[in-house]
Amino acid sequence: MQKLLILLLLLSGAVSEAAGKTDSTFHVRNPDHSVSPFTGMTRNHWVEAAEYLLDGAFSYIHSPDDPMKFPKQHDKTYPLREEQVPTEKLEGFCRTLFVAAPLLREKPDLQLNGIRVADYYRHNLLNLVDPQSPAYIKHRGNGGPSQILVEFGALAISLSVIPEILWDPLTREQQDALAATMLSYGDGPTIGSNWRFFNIFVLSFFKDKGYAVNEALMQKYLDECLAAYRGYGWYNDSPAYDYYSMWAFQMYGPVWSQLYGKKYYPQYAAGFMSNLSDLAGNYPYMFNKEGHMNMWGRSIAYRFAAVVPLALTGYLENKSNVNYGWMRRIASSTLLQFLENPEFLEDRVPALGFYGPFEPAVQIYSCRGSVYWMGKAFLALLLPADNVFWTAKENNGAWEQELEKGKAYNRFQPGSELLITSYPNSGAAEVRSWCHETVAGDWQKFRSGENYNKLAYNTDFPWMADGKNGEISMNYGVINAGKEWEVLRLYTFRSFENGVYRRDAGLETNPDIQFRLADIPLADGILRVDKVISPAETGFQLGHYSLPDLGKGIRTSTRKIKGKKVRIISNGGYRLAVVPVEGWEDSETVNATGLHPVSEKSAVISTRARFSGERILITLQLWKKGDFTRKELAPVKSVRIAPDKSRVDILLTDGTRKTVKF
Repeated sequence: MQKLLILLLLLSGAVSEAAGKTDSTFHVRNPDHSVSPFTGMTRNHWVEAAEYLLDGAFSYIHSPDDPMKFPKQHDKTYPLREEQVPTEKLEGFCRTLFVAAPLLREKPDLQLNGIRVADYYRHNLLNLVDPQSPAYIKHRGNGGPSQILVEFGALAISLSVIPEILWDPLTREQQDALAATMLSYGDGPTIGSNWRFFNIFVLSFFKDKGYAVNEALMQKYLDECLAAYRGYGWYNDSPAYDYYSMWAFQMYGPVWSQLYGKKYYPQYAAGFMSNLSDLAGNYPYMFNKEGHMNMWGRSIAYRFAAVVPLALTGYLENKSNVNYGWMRRIASSTLLQFLENPEFLEDRVPALGFYGPFEPAVQIYSCRGSVYWMGKAFLALLLPADNVFWTAKENNGAWEQELEKGKAYNRFQPGSELLITSYPNSGAAEVRSWCHETVAGDWQKFRSGENYNKLAYNTDFPWMADGKNGEISMNYGVINAGKEWEVLRLYTFRSFENGVYRRDAGLETNPDIQFRLADIPLADGILRVDKVISPAETGFQLGHYSLPDLGKGIRTSTRKIKGKKVRIISNGGYRLAVVPVEGWEDSETVNATGLHPVSEKSAVISTRARFSGERILITLQLWKKGDFTRKELAPVKSVRIAPDKSRVDILLTDGTRKTVKF
C-alpha cells in the first residue's frame, strides 16, 4: 500500500524519484506551447519561477528580524570569521531582493511563509540604519571599496525598481539616514571593473530623489565603463572576459539607461544601448542548440543571470535586427537548465556550484546568499507583457536558419580576441578566450584556475577540475621541477586566420618550456596542431573533455584507424574519442573522483609523451552522441611537417587544406 501511494505521488509530481523525498524541483505548470514551443515558458511562468526561488529563501524567515542567512557550503567561502557575518546577512538581504523586487511589481501583497514580503524588506531596510540592530551598517569613513559597496549598488537597483514599495513609505528622516549611509559608499572609491556601476546606481538613485551627489565622480565612472567596451557586445572586466563580464556590463548599462540615463545623461544612455545592440548578433551563439549556457569563467554560481541581456534587448528602439523568439528561447531554456535540475537546491537554497554543490567552481568572495545574484535574470519582468521579447514565438534562431550539419562555424570577436564555435552536428557551443594569470599572483585563486585556463569550454562538457594525480581535462599538463603535473594558464593570443585559432603559452614555473598552440574546430571536434619546446626531458599530457558517470559507468574501447590507436570512452550519452595523429607515445583513460560538477565519478582520455627539444604534437579530440564511423574518426587525409618544424600542412578528407606556421 505504501509503495502504491509513493507511485501515485511520483506520477502527480508531489515527490521526487527518491521515495519519500519532497520534490522541490521547479515545474512548468500549464505550459503554453503555442508561443513557446520549446520551453512552454511565458512571462507568467517567469513570475512563478521568481516566486519559487524566493519561497525557498523565506523558509528561513519566521519573524521580521530574521536575516537572510543560509547554511554555509564549502570551507573556502565566507564567513570565516564572526566579523564577516554582518556582510553575509547584507548579501542575503540585497541579493534576494533582486528576486523580490520584480516579483513585488507583479504581486505587491505577496506573502511567503506567513510573512508579508514587502513589509519584511522595508523593515530590514531600516535595520541597516538602526545602530541598535545587528544588521546595522556603519558609514564608510575612510575605507576603500568593499563588499558593502557591491550590495548597496544592488540595493539601489531594487530601490529604483519598486520605490513605491521600499522608498516612498519611509519618513523623511528615515530616507535621509539611508541616503547618508549608502552615499558614503557610492560617493567613494571603487574597483576598476564592473564595480563602477555600483557607485553609479547609488549616486543616480539619490540624485533622482533630490539629494546632492558627486556628479563629477559619477560621470567619471560612466566614462570609464564605456571605455571598457571592446566591440561585438564585449566589455573588458580588467582583465578578464567571461559570461560575467558580458552580462554584468550589458545588464547594468541598459538598466541604468532606462531608469536614469535617458532622463539625465542621454549621451551615455545612447552609448550603452548601442553596445547592447551589438550583443544580439554574437552573444546568443554562446548557448547551445538547447538554449543552455556554458560553464565558464568566474561567478558560475550566478548561473542564469547570464541571460538577462537577451531580455533587455526588448528595450532597443531598432528591433528589426533582433530575433526575439530566439532570445527568449535561450533565456527560458537556461532558466530551466538549472531550475529543473534536482541538484540545484540544497536546503531549499541554490547550491554553490554549477548544478549541485561544486567547490572547485566557487570563489572565496562568495557566501551562501551570493547565489541570489542570479535573481538579476528576473529584471526581464521590467519589460511589459506586450513587449516583443514576451510575445515573439520561440525559435531556434541560427541553429535552424544558418548552421548546417557537417561543418563547424566560427565567430571571432577581434576586440576581445574571443572565438565562439557552433557545432551543428552535436548542437554544442564552444568558447576560447583570455587567460594569463599566475598562481603566484592570483591571491583569490580563480583567474589562474579551471574557470579560465582550459584550452576551450564546451556547453555539452562542463569542465572537470584538475586532480593531484594528473587528472586533467581540456588542457596540457607538464611534469614540473616539483614532480607535479602543472597545467597551462599563461596564454598569449596570436591570430585567427582560415579557421585556425593561434595562441602561445608558457609554463609558469619554467618559462623555457614553450607551447605554440593551434586549434582547428572541425564538424565533430577539434584538430590540435601544437609545437612544444622543452630544454629538458620531462613528461607531457593532453586531456580531452571529460565525461561524467551518469549511473551506467564509463566504458573504454579502442580501434585501429590508419595505423593509429584510437581510444574512445562512452557514458551512454556521449562518446569521446582521441586520435594521436603525430608525436604522442600512448593514451589512457584516466578515472577521477570528486572532480566533476555533474557526478562524483568521471573519466577523461589523456595522451602522453616524454621528450626534450622540439616536437610537433597533432591530436584529434572528437565527440559524438552515437557510434563513430571509420570516416568520422579519420577526417585527416595527410600531414606534412617541415624538416625544421616551422610549418605543418594538413589536408582534410573533405579537401580542405590547413597550414600552421610556427
